[in-house]
Amino acid sequence: MTENTLDRLMAGRFSDPDGGPALDPLTAAVTIDYSLAGREAELVAGLDLGDRLAVVCDDNTHGVLGGRVSAALASIAEISDVMLPGQPHADGETVAALRGETAECDALIAVGSGSINDICKYAAALDDKPYAVFATAPSMNGYSSVNAAITIDGLKKSIQAAAAAGVFMDLEVLAAAPPRMIRSGLGDSVCRATAQADWLLAHMLIDDPYREAPFALLAEDEAALFAGSKALMEGDLDIMGCLARVLTLSGFGMTIAKGSQPASQGEHLIGHYAEMRMNPDWSPSFHGEQIGVATLTMARLQERMLAGGPPRLAPTAATEASLLDHFGPELGAACWAEFKLKRLDEAKAETLNQRLDERWDAIAERIRAIHLPSALLDDTLARAGAPRTPHDLGWPADFYDGAVSHAREIRNRFTFLDLAADSGFS
Repeated sequence: MTENTLDRLMAGRFSDPDGGPALDPLTAAVTIDYSLAGREAELVAGLDLGDRLAVVCDDNTHGVLGGRVSAALASIAEISDVMLPGQPHADGETVAALRGETAECDALIAVGSGSINDICKYAAALDDKPYAVFATAPSMNGYSSVNAAITIDGLKKSIQAAAAAGVFMDLEVLAAAPPRMIRSGLGDSVCRATAQADWLLAHMLIDDPYREAPFALLAEDEAALFAGSKALMEGDLDIMGCLARVLTLSGFGMTIAKGSQPASQGEHLIGHYAEMRMNPDWSPSFHGEQIGVATLTMARLQERMLAGGPPRLAPTAATEASLLDHFGPELGAACWAEFKLKRLDEAKAETLNQRLDERWDAIAERIRAIHLPSALLDDTLARAGAPRTPHDLGWPADFYDGAVSHAREIRNRFTFLDLAADSGFS
């Protein structure tokens, strides 16, 4: 494979577009190749993780890759095979159980995708241990980030976790993943433009810090991935390599930004709200499938708002009482603790209205320059056979409408959802 952005980043030769030294991803090694068979021990040995390694899988990932990794690593370390039961959920209880099972180990080797990776990276952070990951599906962008999506007391949170010492992706393994997991990774990738638009809005309107670097990392591979979304689902390993790099570089973008802002904005708020509130009897869907649908919603909302003049904000209608009534006492209190930090009273609304009058043209011009048309994003998902509507996810229309309305209430992150709600835009 020819040198690419990821190669330059890992070699310390990717200049920071925001100024300063070359970017540091905090991960020692990333290997993405057509096949890693027979190289597992060599890859891990170079990380110096210790003599006692816990290889963490579930029933599915053990058969896909975990057994192979465990057998290979037995030549360089004492191995403890840890099998997470069923379909593991990334929550506080599962993390605590894993910490108990791996207390005597020097490091964790995650073999899996979203939940297993998040569980391991958070457990590793709490126990001050290193961890590495062998990916089994290109389903999300968390392999290389220092954030873990963990549900605590019913509320899904993005929590500071450990950076992976190594990230290893065997493209043949990824291409053999269930098609819905591949589509999930694509869905988690199409939100770059909507997330960047939301972050730029917060930067230019309420002075939130902002970085260009996370998006510069993605520029080389994004267009090829979107153009090749049909080939991706047909097993094209070169396009799978594009997806693997986009997901890895997106994770590094969050690491560099010291937060999930570059990859998680309004579309993720909608997805997280839906995951917390959906009926457990409904057909399950992957996180990235949900994000793809929510991204189309955000892209269309942003397009419509950017086409008009400056919105006029009013004091926020939602109150502590309304959140407690909607979410229940415990979850409602957790949401209120976040939401009240961005809630507008009359003085704050007036301040932002003055800024909108002064800055809207510049805000709209800058966001339009980085925005991708919703039609392009819709076509990208359609060619991959990915969900594009709430109906495709098995979600009733009224449930999804409620998710879009209430998603902003779960986190202190200012997005176009807030701009629309507080200006009465519909």
